[in-house]
Amino acid sequence: MTEVILPHYAINQHTSALLPAYHTDYQTIVWEQDQRYYVKKTPLQLIKEACLEGGADYDGRRAAVTYKTGAKSKIPIPISPHDQIFAFPTHSPTLHECHWLFYHHIKAIKRHPDIPTHTLVTFQDEKELLLHVSYHTLEKQLQRTSYCIVRYSNHLSHTRPY
Repeated sequence: MTEVILPHYAINQHTSALLPAYHTDYQTIVWEQDQRYYVKKTPLQLIKEACLEGGADYDGRRAAVTYKTGAKSKIPIPISPHDQIFAFPTHSPTLHECHWLFYHHIKAIKRHPDIPTHTLVTFQDEKELLLHVSYHTLEKQLQRTSYCIVRYSNHLSHTRPY
């Protein structure tokens, strides 16, 4: 199968993960249900562009989540709260090994039976991703993102039309 390399990708409700690529022609592998896309831009560039499409810039979203949750590192990002698109990083977003996972597509996380520094992520479509991230770290990221979703859902449900 030939890899089609895209100059751009728009994050949407089908996006389940952004994986950093170690390739000369593309920098991100995008996972969607039953699809893989190869994109020239970095995962963080795609996240930042999607935030703008969702109504605010990345730094503003990051600052708002820090303000609401107190989290200071590996901040979950409400890319488009109205569309229920929330993502969280596995590492510092400035590091190349950072993967971005989309909360509503995750079915389960499991400790790797032999390697304590690895975790197996199962997505709703039953695809699996082995990450070099501890179970504790991913569990914490899921909890943070869940809290972020609740805070933003409450915010959205309490806004009144003018």
